[in-house]
Amino acid sequence: MEEQRRNRRNLIQNLLITLLALSAVVLFAQTQLYNLDLTTGQATAATGPSQSAAPAAELTAPVRVAVTGDYGRHGGIALTTEDPGFADPLGRRLLEALGSARDYAPCTGADFLRALRGPSLYYDFLEPLPLSVLAGLLGGGEELSPREDLSARRLLIAAQSGGTVLYLWDGGETCFRATTAVSGDSLEQVIGRYELGDASFAMDGTGPEKALDPCSLLPAQPPELPAYTVGDPLAGGTDWLLSALGFNPRSRTRHTESNGTELIMDGDRTLRIRPDNSVHYQSGDEPSLRVKAAGDLPTAREAALGAGSLLEGLLSPISGEARPWLQSLRRSGEVTVLRFGYQLGGLPVRFQDGSFAAEVTLTGSAVTALTLRFRQYVSAEEASLLLPLPQALAVAAGDPGKELSVGYVERAGTCRACWLSD
Repeated sequence: MEEQRRNRRNLIQNLLITLLALSAVVLFAQTQLYNLDLTTGQATAATGPSQSAAPAAELTAPVRVAVTGDYGRHGGIALTTEDPGFADPLGRRLLEALGSARDYAPCTGADFLRALRGPSLYYDFLEPLPLSVLAGLLGGGEELSPREDLSARRLLIAAQSGGTVLYLWDGGETCFRATTAVSGDSLEQVIGRYELGDASFAMDGTGPEKALDPCSLLPAQPPELPAYTVGDPLAGGTDWLLSALGFNPRSRTRHTESNGTELIMDGDRTLRIRPDNSVHYQSGDEPSLRVKAAGDLPTAREAALGAGSLLEGLLSPISGEARPWLQSLRRSGEVTVLRFGYQLGGLPVRFQDGSFAAEVTLTGSAVTALTLRFRQYVSAEEASLLLPLPQALAVAAGDPGKELSVGYVERAGTCRACWLSD
């Protein structure tokens, strides 16, 4: 009898030990998953073999703006399309103009500049982009479909005969204008919300600024801008990147070449991770990464927002305060090539070699090639030192016709704001 009680007691103890052990395993697994999520951030949710890159509402672009009234101009040189101060009312009014503009007619850059002298809202997206892409960046849905065959870098809503006209200019030889449904009263209401006199265009001046591109937007008082240090974003390892791109981190076809480049192969797909933190992905015959598209060939908007969403998941979690932004979109047949840069607080980041942060190649909706330049920008807790505007103008005037602007330049482990002449 005593033997039976002892056996039952031992059985109960063994069951309790087993349950405790299982609980410990579960808790350990949960802790590791939580830590992995903290380490990899959104990158773990980036597009994998069975997922599609969907448009991201949070995709942003840097934009410069000027509000012109009868008594001067208000200017903003460090904004993004997601900034509340831009989205309403400036972004909302531009979206209304893009959605209602009809019967575009060719005009000239001189026409654009004449309209810019009167009551108007001016937008500069730094690079020419298709109107459908701009509408997407402003939050417009699929129902808003401005002409996809037109691109613009600079846009202007200007008063005309009680109504408004939308001007589009790529910054070069191509310029168009069209009437819009934005009323003259609505335009005046927006202008009335801003204190004027804190900015000017180069074309407004009479000094050395007259030698510059006339649309150089010059703040009366340049903003105080932080400086950043450039960290090593891949120092903690690259297994998360392999997983995000659908590779097995423990693949036996993973080795380091003589120049320090790590090569990972999966069938006919390849991934190269170079010592300078640049990464090149090449798909095989059956691409596993795709952007979301209604048809076989994505629209420019679908390609831009889909590729941008993919990069948001791969770059943003480890890039510190930087965000990717679309610089160019080129299409030839079924192939679409999109290039992206980094922006910090609405200002572009320039690399000394003039290259880009990422390039995405789509064949149809499939991502067939991907180049990434990983960076990590961390606040240096000090301000960038900008030349006073008069000195900057004097220097820039020595190279007539160039645009003077403010941006970030990466140099020797730091990234600081400075005057740029392009």
